[in-house]
Amino acid sequence: MIRKTILSSVAAVSLFVLLGCIYEVPITSEPTAEMDSRLLGQWVSADEKVKLKVVRLNDESYIVVNSDGKLYQVWRSDLEGVAFLTVLHLETETPKYSYWNWDMSDGGSLVLRLINHKIVPKDLSDSASVRKLLTDHLKNPALFVDAIAMTRIQEPK
Repeated sequence: MIRKTILSSVAAVSLFVLLGCIYEVPITSEPTAEMDSRLLGQWVSADEKVKLKVVRLNDESYIVVNSDGKLYQVWRSDLEGVAFLTVLHLETETPKYSYWNWDMSDGGSLVLRLINHKIVPKDLSDSASVRKLLTDHLKNPALFVDAIAMTRIQEPK
């Protein structure tokens, strides 16, 4: 049972970091705040199967490279004090997006959570509908699924 749980967790995390649920519209088309510089750097999951490199594009958006070399542009789309990221997939012919919730622990670990596509379905056609559903479900623990804790990789000095 433990092995099955571990394997399903690894599969979920890999899928989450690679894609998440794919949406046609962003949460917000413009950033709601400047990015948090604590996100910059290289991150690794506990099992070391998922790695992210986060670099600054500008004060309001970052570029993320995942384990497979896929590129994403991310910006903050906070709603009512809850930290969300709109993730633009840069290697698609038409704009495609994923939505993540993020949190930084006191110890410096990064926690990323995928937004539950059963609550925010992928067929929504406008950002206002996405924001309304997210806002309506902010207190619903089922809004967030497939959390992954990541630790910063110390870069050599």
